[in-house]
Amino acid sequence: MLSVLIETHNDEEGLARTLATLIGGAVEGVVREVVVCDTGSTDQTHRIAEHAGCQYVTSGVAAGIRQAKGDWLLFLEPGARLVEGWIDPVVAHTARQAMAARFSRARGSRPPFLARVFSANRALADGLVISKRQAASLSRNAGSAEALARGLATKKLDAEIWVAPPRQQHRSPR
Repeated sequence: MLSVLIETHNDEEGLARTLATLIGGAVEGVVREVVVCDTGSTDQTHRIAEHAGCQYVTSGVAAGIRQAKGDWLLFLEPGARLVEGWIDPVVAHTARQAMAARFSRARGSRPPFLARVFSANRALADGLVISKRQAASLSRNAGSAEALARGLATKKLDAEIWVAPPRQQHRSPR
């Protein structure tokens, strides 16, 4: 069974979209729990997590990993949406006790070539399925889920994800 971890910061709308795609996994008994690791939100993120029955942690992703009950963790960005059919490939992957894995991008979610070349890569854009033991080890030196996932060797799952839109940087008026 999986524990899903979602690191958030003022992502109430994105969190709701992501949680909606996990319902099938919860019904099938694959998703054991969802842990929302908040990094200081001032919006209604905590209410979305509370209403959805998620655990809510405000002390970082390492605390979320420690609190997770599953032997396997699924890290997602708020706003990412798993495509129907994701459950069986994830279950098969975790049953093999294999290395960490990422989802394939849904066809409409793939950026054009030049955008891929010139934009910054987000390590969690494709999600991450990783053993709790490996995540706990990596979290000692990583301050965020993004840092934990960066540079990690992974397999590609035969399941797709709609990538979360890039976070907008809030600019102060001049």
